[in-house]
Amino acid sequence: MTSPQSGRCYIVTGGSRGLGYATAEALVAGGGRVLVISRDPARLNASVAALGPAAIGMPGDLADPQLAGAAVSRAMTDFGRLDGALVSVGGPPGGSVLSTTDEAWRASFDSVFIGTLRLVREVCGAIEAGGAIGIVLSTSAREVLPGLTISNGLRPGLAMLVKDLADEVGPRGIRIVGLLPGRIATDRIAEIDAAGDSRSRERTEERIPLRRYGTPEEFGAVAAFLLSDQASYVTGCLIPIDGGSLRAP
Repeated sequence: MTSPQSGRCYIVTGGSRGLGYATAEALVAGGGRVLVISRDPARLNASVAALGPAAIGMPGDLADPQLAGAAVSRAMTDFGRLDGALVSVGGPPGGSVLSTTDEAWRASFDSVFIGTLRLVREVCGAIEAGGAIGIVLSTSAREVLPGLTISNGLRPGLAMLVKDLADEVGPRGIRIVGLLPGRIATDRIAEIDAAGDSRSRERTEERIPLRRYGTPEEFGAVAAFLLSDQASYVTGCLIPIDGGSLRAP
């Protein structure tokens, strides 16, 4: 039986830890190859070594206008093909509407919004029918998360562009999906919990129907499936991976 990712090659941003790394791990386990991008060279090297010979690394930041073109060029040179990407961007800083400065908005817009679109454009120019792109968003694409104003402002816009882009590239046989992680036990979520009191996690788990946080591996399994040919009729949609915590249908 052929593995779901056999011979397929992907770019994974934010791939040295958390959701990006878990997805890269699942893609490699399914027979795929990955170009992992991260802002932290030391962590990147360690992650690529752990993933094995099917992975290569490239340090970089999505806010860098040159990164997208360089990443696609590197993937095509090293792999000889490109079948898609998982675009995972680190969570923007917290804050309220009134306390968030123009500078914070601009910095996050450059990396979270423009950086994502820049890479998506480059990848769409390189992949062919059967290719797929996953954009890691947040449940803030559908409902407000207290204290995360920048995420609440930027994620819904990217969610609408998932629908828009699916119309644009669908006739070429290219798929695009948005992934909405809820409380997944990553370093980022640990930082958010630590900013609260000692019962922050416990109270949050009480509001999740499954009564627990998800694991990065659970997220990675879903993301890898959506990028594979097994999900060949899935596009233009937002997939919650949140233990049922979203109240919107």
